[in-house]
Amino acid sequence: MISIIDFAMSSGLGFVHQCSNPLIALRSPRRSTPIPARGLIVSRGIACRLKALKSVPNSDTVVAADESYGRKEVISVNPRLYDYLLANTREPKILRELREETATRHGSQMQVSPDQAQLLAMLVQIMGAEKCIEVGVYTGYSSLAVALVLPEGGQLVACERDAKSLEVAQRYYDRAGVSEKVIVKHGLAADTLKSLVQNGEASSYDFAFVDAEKKMYQDYFELLLQLVRVGGVIVMDNVLWHGRVADPLINDSKTISIRNFNRKLMEDDRVSVSMVPIGDGMTICRKR
Repeated sequence: MISIIDFAMSSGLGFVHQCSNPLIALRSPRRSTPIPARGLIVSRGIACRLKALKSVPNSDTVVAADESYGRKEVISVNPRLYDYLLANTREPKILRELREETATRHGSQMQVSPDQAQLLAMLVQIMGAEKCIEVGVYTGYSSLAVALVLPEGGQLVACERDAKSLEVAQRYYDRAGVSEKVIVKHGLAADTLKSLVQNGEASSYDFAFVDAEKKMYQDYFELLLQLVRVGGVIVMDNVLWHGRVADPLINDSKTISIRNFNRKLMEDDRVSVSMVPIGDGMTICRKR
């Protein structure tokens, strides 16, 4: 039996792909045709992580094995290309300092990446949003990015259950001079969202971002649909879940929850959707 590592080395691919999705083919810069992933014999222990075997050219791409997609090539982001992307991401000094402090904490991988935060801030600016909600603040990187671009009088309701993380977030809100824009809600986000609905704030918010408990995604989404106005936007993070959603061999409860949420969202005619492969995957939903 040929392992995926032996295959990658002999074919010139130079890397092991993150998951064995049967709809994905890998294209090597030295080959003119894609190599369908369904043709590989893969062991789970090998195929679950990106592992560099030799220098990975920036020109690496992936294509859909299904030819009905027109063999469209898309970029496969490798470390060198991602470093380039980050080097071309505008990150205010206060956000960089928060990111660097958070990197020293346990669970720092929960923080959104600078390119994700830049996209969130851009969406808020494009919409001219004034009232926003964030579900899952952690140490405040994404909420600070949004608060920095809110206009005078703008408001962000920041929901987080971990008090120690909120202490860090609040410190940076203060340092950035945006504390008056951020209403911190310590506790379970579902309870906070329900109270906003009960207080008559339905259809009054412009923008929401969710990066919290994955098993609660459908509940958060239903509550936010009540709170966000028609034309408002809800962004859901981690919808690609480290590639696990595309691996039929992975069926833990969080992965199943995200798969189910993604499937329901595809069928939900209350919103227009766009799944974007940035960070760990984001789906941008616009309320109809």
